[in-house]
Amino acid sequence: MWVWLRNPNDSSSVSAGITNISSHKHFLLNGFEELGELRPVLFIPFFLIFIVALLANSLLIYVIVSQRSLHQPMSILIAGMACVDFCIPVFFVPNMLLNFLFDWKGISLIGCLVQMHFIHFFGTFQSTFLVWMALDRYFAICTPLSYHELMAPEKFLKFIIPLAGRNILLITLIVSLAGKLSFCSNVMNHCFCEHMALVELACGSIAINNLVGLISVFFIPFFDFLFIAASYLMMFSSILRSSSTSVKALHTCITHAMVITLSITVALIAFLSYRIKNSLPAAVRVFFSTMYLLFPSCLNPIVYGIRTTEIRQHMLKTLTHWKHFVQTKSSEIIS
Repeated sequence: MWVWLRNPNDSSSVSAGITNISSHKHFLLNGFEELGELRPVLFIPFFLIFIVALLANSLLIYVIVSQRSLHQPMSILIAGMACVDFCIPVFFVPNMLLNFLFDWKGISLIGCLVQMHFIHFFGTFQSTFLVWMALDRYFAICTPLSYHELMAPEKFLKFIIPLAGRNILLITLIVSLAGKLSFCSNVMNHCFCEHMALVELACGSIAINNLVGLISVFFIPFFDFLFIAASYLMMFSSILRSSSTSVKALHTCITHAMVITLSITVALIAFLSYRIKNSLPAAVRVFFSTMYLLFPSCLNPIVYGIRTTEIRQHMLKTLTHWKHFVQTKSSEIIS
């Protein structure tokens, strides 16, 4: 999850010399306000995306949990990613849909900080799970004889605990610092409580917020990307040198590379859309910063479900079974 930064020299965000400011404790989520009367129409596409994300990730989790043959390290990591992709939309899309449909824009500061914490916290694990998946593929391809030993839970914990602790510490710090700011405006040009959208409403200096945000960007998405890129370079090098290269291994690597590339591309567009404010309309920035959360939630279960043969086969069997069950029950009701 990328925590957007704001330029501390931006005069629109700093009110120097103002005293006795009454900080706002209630905010209005005003994203896509430029659309005017067409704004409620956004309910339809975002509702469909929300349903697809929930159903696809639920199916993926159910199939992996219910099939013992899929209780392998990579499949378990895919199920963990699906849990993250399921949770992220739940924390903000329902409120956003009510905002579009009924114009319910209000949210308290506490509610905003809680929503921000969960969105950013679970969002960080989108890249962290990709790191763990890259480790799994690295061990499988570069050290195949030691794979099961290295991927044993007690061994793999040494990779899980530091990264999970990093995510918890940095996101908690970011949200805590945001909660201590005084806010001169309560109109947030966003559909949910995103860090950048809230911090840019602050009255005074946000130098500390920018510094911690920069540190978080470096230690979470940037570090994860460098680690993943390095591991995949070593994997592809090992595959090219090997005379007994497994087609399955190469296929799996390509699948993960696709997910990583698409996820980073969407996140990068969202990041740049906020940093270069004059280049894009506000509605476009809001759209990209919303889609970089929703896009992986829809993409990941589809990619892993379709391109992972074992999972695809079990998903098709499950869907066929459910179809027969519904048909049988329908026939019983009609008769």
